[in-house]
Amino acid sequence: MTGHIAALVRHGDYHQLADVPSAHQPFALTDEGRAQAQKGAVELMETITAHGWSMYPCIDSSNMLRAWQTAQIFAQVCSAKSVTSFDSLAERGLGCAANLTLTQIESILHDDPRYPPPPRNWKADSHYRLPLQGAESLIEAGRRVADHIEQRMAKLAGADGDGEVGVFVGHGAAFRYAAFHLGALELDRVDALSMHHGRPVLLESGADGRWRHVAGDWKLRAKEALD
Repeated sequence: MTGHIAALVRHGDYHQLADVPSAHQPFALTDEGRAQAQKGAVELMETITAHGWSMYPCIDSSNMLRAWQTAQIFAQVCSAKSVTSFDSLAERGLGCAANLTLTQIESILHDDPRYPPPPRNWKADSHYRLPLQGAESLIEAGRRVADHIEQRMAKLAGADGDGEVGVFVGHGAAFRYAAFHLGALELDRVDALSMHHGRPVLLESGADGRWRHVAGDWKLRAKEALD
């Protein structure tokens, strides 16, 4: 018997600011990003058909424009009824440092006598949170996203039949850390993996409350900025 499945979709490529570690950038998909979303949506439908699953007709999206645009393309290809945006699916937030450059952020910390300098490669540190108002760590962002997925998928638990797929469109790092919180990834694997733009990774809920990877490929992570 198949349980319910969450399809995690990283947004397509977008017009990203250079040397800015925040992912809270309000910019649109590139042409390549739209093509990635189109291809990923077709891949999702092929996977659903091959396994005899069905798709929940409402798609959840991050509020970032690139995620919403990706979700709209998925909705069109997959004949979904609606796309609803949620702050809870956002990438890790840097609070009042959002959309400052890496140099600017580190300069702010250097000039503020209350704070020690950040650790080396702090952007990729799972537990480090900038000591600035509104900031969160990667692992905290993953917990937020995992909570959203679990709460939304719980609504499918009473649906007739098994194998219904809920689609979530958001951001690569937050989804990877959410997969850790859901029990589908070990923490030491999170940093080694990324997500392909627009291509779904599918996780299935188990009777024990843990999730497992059932379809779609993680991407081996290179040294790159967070998306």
